[in-house]
Amino acid sequence: MLTPSPSPPPSPGSTPTPLRAALYLLTSVPLGAVTLVALLLLAGAGSALAVLVIGVPLLLTLVLSGIPLAALERRRLRLIDPVPLADPHREPPAPGLASWLRTRLQERCTWRELAYALLFAFVLWPLEALAVGTVLLVCGGLIGTPVMMAVGGDGEARVLKLWLADSWPEAFAVLVAGVVLLPVLTWPLRFVARGRAVLTRALLSPPEAALDSRIAELDRSRMRLVDAFEAERRRIERDLHDGAQQRLVALSMTLGLARLEKPAEPLGGLLERAHEEASAALVEIRELIHGIHPHVLTDRGLVAAVEDLADRSPIPVDVRLTVPNRLLEAVETAVYFAVSEALTNVAKHSGATRVTVTGEAAHGRLAVAVEDDGRGGAVADPGAGAAPDASGGTGLQGVADRLSVLGGALLMSSPPGGPTVFRLEVPCPPADSRT
Repeated sequence: MLTPSPSPPPSPGSTPTPLRAALYLLTSVPLGAVTLVALLLLAGAGSALAVLVIGVPLLLTLVLSGIPLAALERRRLRLIDPVPLADPHREPPAPGLASWLRTRLQERCTWRELAYALLFAFVLWPLEALAVGTVLLVCGGLIGTPVMMAVGGDGEARVLKLWLADSWPEAFAVLVAGVVLLPVLTWPLRFVARGRAVLTRALLSPPEAALDSRIAELDRSRMRLVDAFEAERRRIERDLHDGAQQRLVALSMTLGLARLEKPAEPLGGLLERAHEEASAALVEIRELIHGIHPHVLTDRGLVAAVEDLADRSPIPVDVRLTVPNRLLEAVETAVYFAVSEALTNVAKHSGATRVTVTGEAAHGRLAVAVEDDGRGGAVADPGAGAAPDASGGTGLQGVADRLSVLGGALLMSSPPGGPTVFRLEVPCPPADSRT
């Protein structure tokens, strides 16, 4: 069964219907008049009372008067423009009126909104009143001709101060003409309202500086999430190391001592199997602890941790990694697990006989490559710079996501016949540079 394709989303500045355009322009008139009176009162009273303490809050209110007007204008804009206009203001860093005022006065958008309030109060709404008033005056004068003739009592009415209608047929003909002209004259209001909406959106949209500030704050929040995640991993690793692992060690030792007593069967066989199971569980929990957060990475740094990975790899690994100083813990952890995932994939899928891990930190960035001599063909579209294919459940997408949070990237090249090369690059400020 065929289904209709969805209609495209509305675009900013789309032409509204005549009714919505007229309603938008009509609501501008009283709002603009109130804004004009408020600005004049605040400016006059604030200037007159500037020598007194009360004048300062009035002038401050005048400066901030664009904020509530802009918030109302963003809502009123939805009458003719369905695309919402984002609020450019950021959250104050601390609660309280003083922090709010300091934040708002430092924002460029606050001053843009004040400029909009002045433009709206002194220029825009009078022009909108002129446009809507012309339509209402012409059409209302024509449509109201019979009423004026009936009220006048002398059987005649002057139409728009231009000619005199002295008969009822003529009066009703003028009424019909007014009804016909109403949609004709309201049609241009659509384009007036559209231009007004485009101007409002241009003046009240979040400036690039505000967007950059939000992006920077988003990056900082992502880094805080990464740090919190790594702290939780270390807590789990520490709890397992100091708790469950120590209990398993004690259990294994107790079972070993019990076996030394050489108890009779079947108790001796049960103790032997229990000791073997405890030893196997101890090995597994040690591997689990190492996978959560290896001690060597915390104690000795990235190079030593990668060398430890190489020692435990079933395929010979040559490590040529140059990192002169300790890096941020999040960077070291992300690179470590990226190399670990790459070596795991090589061991499982490549058929390689040797792997080389190379890398160096220079100019504030760490570049690492893991290259094997296997059969290649690990991605559907091989070639340098191809994104890693995580459809097979390799975990590479998780590694790439972790690196992207830090501003890095993971790329893979794997042509048929090999070699397969995992490349990662990530910013690497020194460990003591965190602010």
